[in-house]
Amino acid sequence: MGKTLVVGAGGVSHAAVHKMAMNSDIFTEITLASRTKAKCDAIAASVKERTGVTIQTAALDAMDVAATVALIKETGAEILVNLALPYQDLKLMDACLEAGCHYLDTANYEPEDVAKFEYHWQWAYQDKFKEAGLTAILGSGFDPGVTSVFATWLKKHKLATIRQIDVLDANGGSNDQAFATNFNPEINLREVLAEARHWENGAWQVTPAMTHKVEFDFPGIGPKNMYLMYHEELESLSAHFPEIERARFWMTFGDAYIMHAKVLENVGMTRIDPVMHDGKEIIPIQFLKTLLPDPGTLAEETKGKACIGDIATGQAKDGSGEKTYYIYNICDHEECFREVGSQAVSYTTGVPAMIGAAQVLKGNWVEPGVWNMEQLDPDDFMDMLNNHGLPWQVHELDGPVSF
Repeated sequence: MGKTLVVGAGGVSHAAVHKMAMNSDIFTEITLASRTKAKCDAIAASVKERTGVTIQTAALDAMDVAATVALIKETGAEILVNLALPYQDLKLMDACLEAGCHYLDTANYEPEDVAKFEYHWQWAYQDKFKEAGLTAILGSGFDPGVTSVFATWLKKHKLATIRQIDVLDANGGSNDQAFATNFNPEINLREVLAEARHWENGAWQVTPAMTHKVEFDFPGIGPKNMYLMYHEELESLSAHFPEIERARFWMTFGDAYIMHAKVLENVGMTRIDPVMHDGKEIIPIQFLKTLLPDPGTLAEETKGKACIGDIATGQAKDGSGEKTYYIYNICDHEECFREVGSQAVSYTTGVPAMIGAAQVLKGNWVEPGVWNMEQLDPDDFMDMLNNHGLPWQVHELDGPVSF
């Protein structure tokens, strides 16, 4: 159905490109580009070995708009799938506008020198994409992404309104590392150590990072400590579902992870501003990233499962009063590795990126403008989750969450 340019060659890209190659009726030609072409070539070799599909590779500086425009035109790409760093979102959106190409990403824009990720920078592109007749899809990962589609599916099929929603993300996986992040260490630590914010009664409520802890019994995993955090889907859900009174995001962390993260923060290793070291300017968190394990290399040794989903409460569509539903996916790290050579965290982001791009190429989500996932029809996306490795379940609970 379409030619696709994927930018970025990390763990998420590894999973997404393999799944695109497994759907060659939709993704007729795939080009993978990154600053380091060798990483693209390694993924391409794996794709060829596992699927028999040949993909093209290219070197690209995603901050170079002219170079991206040239590559879009050279490849004839109909959609650019941005799996690079969130610092690069706006430059890649600019390139798509200039080249006449649809756009999709998995994480919202964040300035490199300020640990603050918000959608307003990308929402400001609404008129530009509308006037160009192009579609931009924001946040087509799992959270954000699938969790937003889950909410829309509940509103379409179960609930007339959503009064409150909690997004719960549990990684029950383990490996032999003393300290390792599940995805890009720089982005992970910036996100985890940011102050916690949640939406309640029409305003943002702010608490210090990693201070609000609750134990929850996750399907397929068991009891885990989860922490209140800020995550970008809270911003878009509260904007597009104005009836929401409370929206919160929770993620699980072990005690060892929290201890390491706090120590690294306390000694200055998570700083994002430049410091002088031995006569050279370095950014501590970027130096730390070079010391920590690359999450993409840990797939083979990671065991256990991940469980991500929404618990939403609102008025039932059938008029039977207030109902609460828990909708979630359970994903096994070892099964992901057997299929595509990735761990579950990369898989649960890469597969939705593939499915979101497929919605554009299939014509389901082609509407000029800039859109978050909860604004789009959920049904075919949800069907594809079931058919492409991320089956979901929905259960009615006895009542709203008590935490």
